[in-house]
Amino acid sequence: MSSPPSRATLAAISFVIFTLDRVTKWIIQSRFSAFDTVPVIPGFFDIIHAENRGAAFSMFADSSSPFRTIILIGVSAVAIGVVAAMLWNASKLDRATAFGLSLIFGGALGNVVDRIVRGAVTDFLDFYIGSLHWPAFNVADSAIVVGSGLLLLDLVRPWLRARTT
Repeated sequence: MSSPPSRATLAAISFVIFTLDRVTKWIIQSRFSAFDTVPVIPGFFDIIHAENRGAAFSMFADSSSPFRTIILIGVSAVAIGVVAAMLWNASKLDRATAFGLSLIFGGALGNVVDRIVRGAVTDFLDFYIGSLHWPAFNVADSAIVVGSGLLLLDLVRPWLRARTT
């Protein structure tokens, strides 16, 4: 196991993700009206302005519950707290896990700020092929997915090593 990065390094990674997320969302919010679409690669990728009031992949977006946003913020806050505690003890983590958690932390923080301030998360990256459409997402979502991938890789690494020896 290689030595983990310092708390300062992990905090910097989270801060960069959070900042990139906030800046890109601000650009979309200030330059695009809701539901605007700008084709970047026709038939494959557009920049759009979507507001997701639900969770990942717009789950619960159609819920009429007055508690929807409060519950989503609460769940996010708990997850951010758990990840923060794990990052605080980064010296016990390996590098991939520490980097993955810092990406997740920065992304989760970016999305929860949207929920607190606006009641919805701004999504703007829209990939599709014909009628096959991936749900729109943002920088924070990308960081969370990449971070989760690093965690999964770290989980399967011992299994892969055992199979090759």
